[in-house]
Amino acid sequence: MTAPGRGSSVRGILALSAPILVSQLAGMGTSVADTLIAGRYATADLAAVAVGGGMFLSVMMALIGILYATAPIVAHHVGAGRTGAIVPAFQQAIWMALFLSVPGMLILALPDPILALARLDPVVEQKARDYLLTLACAVPGALMFRVFQALMNGMGQPRPVMIIMLFCLGMHIPLAWALTNGVLTPPLGALGCGLSTLLVNWLSVVCAVVYMTRLPRMRALRPFGNWQAPRAQAQRELLRLGGPMGVSNFVEITSFTLIALFIARLGADAVAGHRVIANLNGLCFMLPLALGSGTVVMVGQAAGAHDWVRARRSALTGVAMSGLFALCLTLALWLGQDALLAIFSEDAAVLAVARGLMPYAVLFVVVDALHTLAAFALRGYKVTVAPMVIHAFCFWGVGLSSGYLLAFDGLPGTPFSLISAPMGAAGFWLCTLLATLLAGMMVGTVLLTVLRNRAGTSSAN
Repeated sequence: MTAPGRGSSVRGILALSAPILVSQLAGMGTSVADTLIAGRYATADLAAVAVGGGMFLSVMMALIGILYATAPIVAHHVGAGRTGAIVPAFQQAIWMALFLSVPGMLILALPDPILALARLDPVVEQKARDYLLTLACAVPGALMFRVFQALMNGMGQPRPVMIIMLFCLGMHIPLAWALTNGVLTPPLGALGCGLSTLLVNWLSVVCAVVYMTRLPRMRALRPFGNWQAPRAQAQRELLRLGGPMGVSNFVEITSFTLIALFIARLGADAVAGHRVIANLNGLCFMLPLALGSGTVVMVGQAAGAHDWVRARRSALTGVAMSGLFALCLTLALWLGQDALLAIFSEDAAVLAVARGLMPYAVLFVVVDALHTLAAFALRGYKVTVAPMVIHAFCFWGVGLSSGYLLAFDGLPGTPFSLISAPMGAAGFWLCTLLATLLAGMMVGTVLLTVLRNRAGTSSAN
């Protein structure tokens, strides 16, 4: 039998990635909606959402990274024809989600050590605390829904997740606006956005349970039948594969969160302008993230079937597609920057900060897209430790420390005027761009090594 060609890989990745992209945009839409709603309510509330939302995202991405190990595990089962192993993997991942909820909730409910880094204005700090407390209660629901998402993605059926997330976004926007501006209650500001996020996260769990118990094709798997207690071996597998994924996510996301906390020292206008650019960058990141999720499934199912030729083709196709689409996004972002920035804020000072950061964000889109696909392709091969080490070195060791130096001190005496004086928020963005470029080169080298090794295995067979 002839292995599927590149066209088949492209179609397969696109078929999986399109609904995943819509799902991720819907998830990002919650954060963007909070930014828009809080930004038009008050600058202090926008700053609180920026700091609190960054903390919530950092914690969730670390924990979700562990749970997303479910996707390649299920994909390998599907590729190998082990249908009976799918539901046990799902049930063990639900247990893991519940275990992980405990530290996640504690970090958000007791944020003193992290908020101390930001030295926030007292008004902004109290608003951020209230916002974080509501988000802490959303953690268990958010994590359990991500297990459902990983299950469906691994099975190659991402559309139900897309429908549920679009429905929840449609509920969140009017509810958050009403709570923030006092339509249903006294005006709550940033707290209103947090309460709405709490409600829709638990609503998504209800929708997922209804889908799995009512739709015939899912009910046939009996996802809640013969419920297993936590099994040490299965939990270890999730941690072995997902632990490095979670750490990688945590390192990359916390670099941005810590940047937001440090930039908060420069004032509400600086952190709000950074938040605007971070949201635009987050929206652009949804495309390589979706392509990466689709590539993980394609590579994982091929690896489960020991079809290393198809796995290699899927990995390289995913990287190429991500680079091409990122170039198109970069062009659109640069040409439409004025209109895009005007959507997020009407404050002249905030917009001035955002415009100064735009050149770095535009270049970052392309570099990060290629880096992301290389890392996700490795996840399809269940290679996660090396990327974790690379991410920690690049984003914490290089990007964050160098960014802090350029932002607040600069490099006096250097011949480059751009970096000789303190750069403010731009210093962090410049160093993050360079750190991501370095990470992409190193992760890409690991991917090429894995592809060569698997090609040798294929030849030997």
